[in-house]
Amino acid sequence: MTEITLELANTIIDAALREGRKRKLAPLAVAVLDAGGHLKALSRADGASFMRPMMAIAKAWGAIGVGVSSRTLGQMGEQRPVFMNALAQVAGQRLLPVPGGVLVRDAGDAIIGAVGISGDVSDEDEHCAVAGICEAGFKADAGKPEE
Repeated sequence: MTEITLELANTIIDAALREGRKRKLAPLAVAVLDAGGHLKALSRADGASFMRPMMAIAKAWGAIGVGVSSRTLGQMGEQRPVFMNALAQVAGQRLLPVPGGVLVRDAGDAIIGAVGISGDVSDEDEHCAVAGICEAGFKADAGKPEE
């Protein structure tokens, strides 16, 4: 299984922030977590509010903790609200079940980490996470059928 090194985490962050600027999005915060849910790298663009890093980490942390994207967590919450409420309690309220938390998979499809982004609308955050992951040479799993 491949590991997300600090260099690769920074590649993901740089590419995601670059994509956000290209799309003229609001300032983003980008968090990269390893397979164990530990923070590998974090960046908050100039102008991003102070809560954005915590929101980015929560999107990624929920994704890696459950093994599905934060988009999928949101869908699960709509279908099974009692489960999502219980999961939020187990997670100590540290997950954010909206798009923007994307799993990172290696060439063998193993989950090796997650990227969380917050700053613009959730679908745009997710798009930038996918762009960053792909730039680093990994597969992005955002929980969309077309992937």
